[in-house]
Amino acid sequence: MRSLPILIAASLLVTPMLGAAEAFAAAKPPSKPIAASFYTGKWYEIARTPNAGQRDCEAPTTEFTGKGADGFAVHQVCRKGSAGGAAKAFDTTGKIIGGSQNTRFTMSFLGGLKKQEYWVLDCADDHSWAIMATPGGNYVWLLSRKAVMDPAAKAQALERVKALGYAKLEYPQQPPA
Repeated sequence: MRSLPILIAASLLVTPMLGAAEAFAAAKPPSKPIAASFYTGKWYEIARTPNAGQRDCEAPTTEFTGKGADGFAVHQVCRKGSAGGAAKAFDTTGKIIGGSQNTRFTMSFLGGLKKQEYWVLDCADDHSWAIMATPGGNYVWLLSRKAVMDPAAKAQALERVKALGYAKLEYPQQPPA
């Protein structure tokens, strides 16, 4: 069985090929500055564009832990097949890109051989949800501080994701609230 790090790395390596083949529009620039506190604590993945690196990945979470002024550690967990399935974990590091008002960051993969930039395109005023994407427009994720979002907030966030041009989404299972 392949491990999550290999799948994520493989999907990142084919990202440029997918962008050319499917002619995605570039992601719209981040809409507003975000607080540095975005990079601390646990986020639950509510929706995402389908991608090979997360095939059969349920109940995905990302936990950020600050490491200095502009760096952080990342611990991602994916459960195979169902929200109660076997957990696969992946650890890496990230760095906020200077001058981005905390809206852009990079994460390192394969021991630093591959770096991927991500943008925080939007977030709720109370930081209860956020929309994160790759700059090429290929991938987007709706993240929430809770595994199960309030239905009104979820509808608002999904409307924003669609307004940004991401129509094809999948919704991974999350454990019940």
